[in-house]
Amino acid sequence: MRRTTLVLPVLVTALLGTAPPATAASGPGPAAGASAAASAGQGTRWEPAPSAPWDVPAGARCDFPVHGEPVVDEVVRRVLETRPDGSAKRVAYKGDLVIRVTNQETGASYDADASGTAVVEYRTDGSQFWTVLGPVLVGVGENGGNLARGLYIVDGAYTLEIGPTGYKTVTMAAGTTDDLCARIG
Repeated sequence: MRRTTLVLPVLVTALLGTAPPATAASGPGPAAGASAAASAGQGTRWEPAPSAPWDVPAGARCDFPVHGEPVVDEVVRRVLETRPDGSAKRVAYKGDLVIRVTNQETGASYDADASGTAVVEYRTDGSQFWTVLGPVLVGVGENGGNLARGLYIVDGAYTLEIGPTGYKTVTMAAGTTDDLCARIG
């Protein structure tokens, strides 16, 4: 069965908590060259949404420094709705994504399948609301969410709310969490 996903640099940094809130809140805009109808959120095309490599220091997510890098990245996005200023309000994401997560102290690594699908609502206060099916990589800082500090593949049918301060709340309809820190620790 082929799965699809929802991650691009802004989303990866928002989920991992590795970017300042302004970056995480700035959501993607409509595709370059989009028509007036597309700018109004009607009929935009799927466009590439590549993920960037990332690093988090020891203690931020795991007890050791972690490097993440996509080894498969076929993620695309489609702007579903924009605001009057042209900024994205709702965006759909899909496509295969596998991220190699590496313990930088030992070299141990794990190829994490983050090939879920989602619709993400970017709110004007910098918060985000995700409706997700399938696996997504989520990073949580100390006291930064309803999951303990760590890196997780969250899989299933669920919502993810990222508050204006970056606090992450995962609400599962059905699913699992896979602790990547334990896998590579």
